[in-house]
Amino acid sequence: MAGIDNIRSGQMMTTTSRAPARNDSSASSATESKRAPAQQDAVSLSQQGKAVSKLQQDMAASPAYDTAKVAAIKEAIANGSYKVDPEKLADNIIKFENELHSNS
Repeated sequence: MAGIDNIRSGQMMTTTSRAPARNDSSASSATESKRAPAQQDAVSLSQQGKAVSKLQQDMAASPAYDTAKVAAIKEAIANGSYKVDPEKLADNIIKFENELHSNS
């Protein structure tokens, strides 16, 4: 049976149904061989589902931050040219705190 990962990647998943368990020990193997073939169920994703899956994969593959900007800030800190604007920093802290309290 295919795993849940196949659903997430947009691949079709097939499973086979099993016959209910039998406690009758006198059943012959000839009777079992006359059974109809097992039915298969199929699951497929819509185009929107596939698009969401691709977007998720693309986001997971890209970095969570701008590496060029991080490198520039590190360089500025290292050479002493990075300046902190205390008023802007305070405003952003207050804004962040207000967002935290409004979402609670």
